[in-house]
Amino acid sequence: MVQYNFKKITVVPNGKDFIDIILSRTQRQTPTVVHKGYAISRLRQFYMRKVKYTQQNFHEKLSTIIDEFPRLDDIHPFYGDLLHVLYNKDHYKLALGQINTARNLISKVAKDYVKLLKYGDSLYRCKSLKVAALGRMCTVIKRIGPSLAYLEQIRQHMARLPSIDPNTRTMLICGYPNVGKSSFMNKITRADVDVQPYAFTTKSLFVGHTDYKYLRYQVIDTPGILDRPFEDRNIIEMCSITALAHLRAAVLFFLDISGSCGYSIAQQAALFHSIKSLFMNKPLIIVCNKTDLQPLDGIFEEDRKLVMEMKAEAMKTVIGQGGEPTKEEGVLLTMSTLTEDGVIAVKNAACE
Repeated sequence: MVQYNFKKITVVPNGKDFIDIILSRTQRQTPTVVHKGYAISRLRQFYMRKVKYTQQNFHEKLSTIIDEFPRLDDIHPFYGDLLHVLYNKDHYKLALGQINTARNLISKVAKDYVKLLKYGDSLYRCKSLKVAALGRMCTVIKRIGPSLAYLEQIRQHMARLPSIDPNTRTMLICGYPNVGKSSFMNKITRADVDVQPYAFTTKSLFVGHTDYKYLRYQVIDTPGILDRPFEDRNIIEMCSITALAHLRAAVLFFLDISGSCGYSIAQQAALFHSIKSLFMNKPLIIVCNKTDLQPLDGIFEEDRKLVMEMKAEAMKTVIGQGGEPTKEEGVLLTMSTLTEDGVIAVKNAACE
């Protein structure tokens, strides 16, 4: 599986800049002075060289774009899905396809006009053919302007994504918006995630790193997932689901037992059951947060029942490394990010 680095892709110029770059290069790198008195063979050679050189430059530049953008089948499904969520996969393939077509068209135009130039019988005729050839090449580039702009947008967005290594040891933090996921991440890693008292503060995947027993772990803070059917979820939530589905990681499901996040325990339990299929074969820990506002022992009987049901589910999904069921005490943990009670215990349990 290729570890893909989107930061290395070269900038994709827009249509107008593209044409300016290539034409100015042709002007600089090929001879520019021609006289009426030259033999006709020399005139033909002069203009053929211009056409061929322009075509080679266009070909190189377009090939670079096609080769540097990743093929979706070659990269890790996590990145492939993330690209599909943010920018439609089919549009992406179409854009690259159009650039490939443009490359072939430009080669064909150059070939045709070089053939015509061989039979040019005067300075004026040769010059007109050269102008027509370069004009047609530039028209092809203008037509793919929108595709070039779209690919540049993808390049900028994907380069801003955190470099998540899908194959390393990972902890994934998920749950409703505002249950204390980012606060926990700020406590255990060096990442500085924005924490605000409203939903969707975290708008993309954040990555921090933490050390445990001399091993480096990556901690991923996902945007809050609201309990809705898959079709209704927005892009921010789909990022979380992509991460949950494709990364091999220990999952920490955060529960706010005080209810101060604006969602009841029943709603949080419903979310847990709706996405539990994504936890299959992943170690899972349920973390009851904000115990400084409401201890676990003090919650209502029906809420307590829901928490215990989730604990039972977590015991099922998690089969330890050697296939043996996990220990009961490691599945349900309590903590408070405000007073830092139990934060280290949660981190250690997840790393184990």
